[in-house]
This record gives sequence, structure tokens and C-alpha cells, in this order.
Amino acid sequence: MQLPSTFETLIEEANQFNLYNKLIKQLNKDFLLANIDLDFHEDVLPTSLKLLLHETIYKLIQEKFTEYLNLLYIIDVSEKQVKALDGNDTLKLSEEVSFLILKREWQKVWYKNKY
Repeated sequence: MQLPSTFETLIEEANQFNLYNKLIKQLNKDFLLANIDLDFHEDVLPTSLKLLLHETIYKLIQEKFTEYLNLLYIIDVSEKQVKALDGNDTLKLSEEVSFLILKREWQKVWYKNKY
């Protein structure tokens, strides 16, 4: 499996395989497991999804760092990839982490569908 390199590519693939709703369900499931109050509606537009996820990750980094780390653990985002990001700009960091989260969730959904 080749992981998408941009948000737009990820959404295109999810729509191509008719898995966008499953991606949203997986996100909701993992956020619920992490006790983070964020529940995406299944009809959420990709742009809104990106914005809400980015905003939530930014707030978690700023205000609830332990919950942020717990979320990354539950979703199983690669620690190596997160450490490779530049942490000097929190806004940019939260955007990049949001994409890492989406990529990992997409990977889960794709594998469940494939196998």
C-alpha cells in the first residue's frame, strides 16, 4: 500500500474506494477511545474535517498535552514520524500531525476493507 502524500490525495482515494464514511467512523471511534470530545458527522465535508481536526489537535497540544499523546498512542501514529516534525511552530505542527493521524486512520480503514 502506498500512503497518500497530501490531504487531497487521501480524500480522493477514500472516495474512490467508497471508504470516506468508514474513515470518519474510524476517527470517531479512536477519538472516543481517547476520551476526546470530537464527533464528526458522517456527512462532514473534507474541508471541514481537515479544519476541525487541525483545530482540535492544536488545542490539545496547547492545553491538554497528555490527552494529545494518548490520542497519538491510541491511533498508533508513528513516534518516529512525529519526532521528525519541526515543533517550533505549533500551528504548522498541529497541521502536520493532523495529516499523520488521517494517514494512519486511512491505513486502518484500507486494510480492513482489503482483508
